[in-house]
Amino acid sequence: MLLQFREYKRCLDMMSNSISLPPAGLLRRFGALIYDALIIIALEMMAAGVVVAILEALVALNVMSYGSYADVSDFLTRHPIWSYVYTFYLAAVWVYFFVFFWTRAGQTLGMRAWRLLIINEQDGNSISATQALIRLFTSGFGLANLTVPFDQQKRGFQDIWAKTKVVVLPKVN
Repeated sequence: MLLQFREYKRCLDMMSNSISLPPAGLLRRFGALIYDALIIIALEMMAAGVVVAILEALVALNVMSYGSYADVSDFLTRHPIWSYVYTFYLAAVWVYFFVFFWTRAGQTLGMRAWRLLIINEQDGNSISATQALIRLFTSGFGLANLTVPFDQQKRGFQDIWAKTKVVVLPKVN
């Protein structure tokens, strides 16, 4: 993916400044969001499966017990401490997915399928981790993209706050 970003950056560098990539519209953004949501659901299921497998192994080895909780699900959702740890863990997986892909390649897997790229608004380079976190926490689970049709530059609320822009990449032959 990093190679693809560099390839696109090379294409961008070869273009003159008068030619700019078009900003991404609302439908493309939501298409990429749906693709990414499916990937994140799969990642979250795997992450949860790892925790469940570890806890079940610990119970099988008599290292721990669920006590008054019915099963591992009840334990992870109702325990006064472990429920928060488990929720934080799953949220961290979700955050890491976006921050990793946005800062490394400028695009998630869903964005790659829709030929979208996130770039720094000022210089066109890849975005920083701070910008990625701002984008993520101001995105409102994708609802902040509803400002795209009303903004002259087709920016979402998260793009305005993070000083980024999402562009449509040309088809690479």
